[in-house]
Amino acid sequence: MMTVTRDNISARKCVSSPAFYLAMGASALAALIVAVALASTRATGSPNFTLPPGAVYINPLEYNVLGADYAQWRTNDSFVGFNPTNTTPPFIQVFDSSFLDITGPDATIRLVSSHPGFAFAHEAPIYVPDLNVVFFSSNDGGSFGYSSWYNNSVVSMLNMTEVDIAIASITGNVNVPAQTLNLSDTVQMVNGGTGPYKGNLLFITSGRALLPPSIVLVNPNPPFNTTVLLDNFYGRQFSALNDIKVLPGTDIMFFTDPTYGWLFDFRPEPMIPSQVYRFDPSTGQVRVVADQFVHPNGIAFTPDGRTAFVTDTGAANGLMANNQTYPATIYQYDVDPVTQSFTNRRVFAYSDTGIPDGIQLDTNGNVYSGCGDGTHVWSSQGTLIGKFFVNTTSAEMIFTKSGLLIFAEESIYLANIQAQGIDLEVY
Repeated sequence: MMTVTRDNISARKCVSSPAFYLAMGASALAALIVAVALASTRATGSPNFTLPPGAVYINPLEYNVLGADYAQWRTNDSFVGFNPTNTTPPFIQVFDSSFLDITGPDATIRLVSSHPGFAFAHEAPIYVPDLNVVFFSSNDGGSFGYSSWYNNSVVSMLNMTEVDIAIASITGNVNVPAQTLNLSDTVQMVNGGTGPYKGNLLFITSGRALLPPSIVLVNPNPPFNTTVLLDNFYGRQFSALNDIKVLPGTDIMFFTDPTYGWLFDFRPEPMIPSQVYRFDPSTGQVRVVADQFVHPNGIAFTPDGRTAFVTDTGAANGLMANNQTYPATIYQYDVDPVTQSFTNRRVFAYSDTGIPDGIQLDTNGNVYSGCGDGTHVWSSQGTLIGKFFVNTTSAEMIFTKSGLLIFAEESIYLANIQAQGIDLEVY
């Protein structure tokens, strides 16, 4: 759709003159035509497609050049989101029309659960379809997590059937309470999760104080019986295990180990590099498959298991000052078909706001990551196509039957989108 302005009309009259064609070379003429089209595009802030209710379109062409007098340069804090329209959050931010294939025509974002003053909704989301329940963990060591060297984090669950009933009754926000689980003391500082894994919740823990980080299975039904699968690398404790996924088509686990336990002062100083590991529970073999990270964090695979994604959140340094020149990057790898090591590392995407923490994929290959202002979505080629903008750090998200559940520390949001997540269940 093109908006006609006086300048556009003048330019078109000029271009339509035969004398003008004769006077110009072909390359110069082509450049002028592009310039006229670009000016017409910039003249309209409206897209030529229909947005979901309350969604905002950000045309990248309008922000390629801001100029020295731009009043909203983001120089001091990369965790402050890019919201040039000053739209009140939460809202859907569209950078490319392909994002509408994800949202659908009627998508909205609604608050469905909250606990002001307590970061109860941080990471480790696992959706159990048979129960229609999502399990997740509170913040371990960070702001409003109330966990430390001396105190464990909390694992909770949210009944999505109750959420569906609540949001059907009113048009605004709702607050469905989450239920806290009473888990074994062997489960310390849950930070990542996936599954269901053969009927169980597969959690990864960061450990606490001298209690080791571990991979644990938890029965999703009371009394939530727990089995520890791994808590060391040949007698050496891990630093603070962070996230975990299972390679599709197998029961082999891959997990990340950054140093956030030490950086948040609830684990001893690290004694092992920050790496990505492979663990085969059938043989007990554990080995490194990727290194050269500052802080390896989220991990995910494509459904065919041929490609892996690992986020490096080096820009976030726990209780120390953040460093905006360090990675806030999603790396992409090939998975070796024989050894399952990660090879051919390349940059997939860099987060403009905060860090890309947890990571999930939908069935069309789009990549979702929790960042400093909400959930960012990139196409399979690494192009940022949209955001679920909540104006606060959102470390994780998970697909459910009701839509995309977004974890934002003190709040949980539901985006009723039409995209579907890849199947994470291991049978």
